[in-house]
Amino acid sequence: MGHHLRDRTSRRAVRALWAALVTAGTAASASAAEFTVAKVLVDDLKAGYATVEATDLLDARARIGGSIAGLVVDEGSMVTEGQVIATVGDRKLTFEMSAIAARAQSLNAERAQALTDYNRVRELTERGVTPKTRLTDAETKLKVAERNLAAMEAERDVVGQRAKDGNVLSPAAGRVVKVHISDGSVVMPGDVIAVVAPEKYVLRMRLPERNARFVAVGTPVLVGPRGLDIPRPEALSKGEVAQVYPSMDQGRVVADVKLDGLGDFFIGERAMVYVTSGTREALVVPAEAISRRFGVAYVRLKGGAEVVVQPGQPVRGGTEILAGLNEGDVVVTP
Repeated sequence: MGHHLRDRTSRRAVRALWAALVTAGTAASASAAEFTVAKVLVDDLKAGYATVEATDLLDARARIGGSIAGLVVDEGSMVTEGQVIATVGDRKLTFEMSAIAARAQSLNAERAQALTDYNRVRELTERGVTPKTRLTDAETKLKVAERNLAAMEAERDVVGQRAKDGNVLSPAAGRVVKVHISDGSVVMPGDVIAVVAPEKYVLRMRLPERNARFVAVGTPVLVGPRGLDIPRPEALSKGEVAQVYPSMDQGRVVADVKLDGLGDFFIGERAMVYVTSGTREALVVPAEAISRRFGVAYVRLKGGAEVVVQPGQPVRGGTEILAGLNEGDVVVTP
């Protein structure tokens, strides 16, 4: 008797619990939204790779010939505009400066003597002892000595400027990507000492010629994170085409993608990109309608049934469904 009473009590408890669950499910369904699956036009994304490149590569060149006496940068060094990255020393400049200094002393002495002679002749001329022609000759000699001295000072400035030109300056602020010489190397005027990339990077895509009509300035591009693995949809970043080059490179369209955060990439590093190559029909559901359990994606239909689906890439309006749903299905979203 007690055994049957316990069974009836258990059955009543189960029915009460089931009724509570149904009531809760009905309340949840009442607060949920319904979405009818239909085919819509979406962008047909083409996967490819883009390379991180600098917008410009600037050469730091030697302005005089000589030997590298001091190199202060290496590949990867950050530099500022006008920073001295190397020094070119020329021993001939030292000899020229010594010769100019000796000639300057001689010309200073000649000018001093010419000034003394001019003052003495002028005094004698004022007394009427010496004719004015001698005063004119003394004045001419003084002017010649002064001009020779001025020419020597100008020549000294030229040699001093050449010595200053031995400092190889960075043409812009950025990162040194290549150093072509080492300490002690002999260089000629115009030789490239280092290559500097300004801190402006772009993703450069090279797409097949058949995609040329789909690529234009402002075209959206999805970019994966660092690494060449196939990225997850939530890991994609949004960029856009900033420039399309008018000439093709070996049958490929070249375009630059503008994207923030490229400063952490290496120059030449590749990233996966997705760019539109036209439109096609697809089944799209809101992203919030998809739930995942143990790595499997589910969608709840009207009536409470759950179906397994295979989601694709995120598109405008939600997520593409590759399999598991049919056109006309009513999806319940939370």
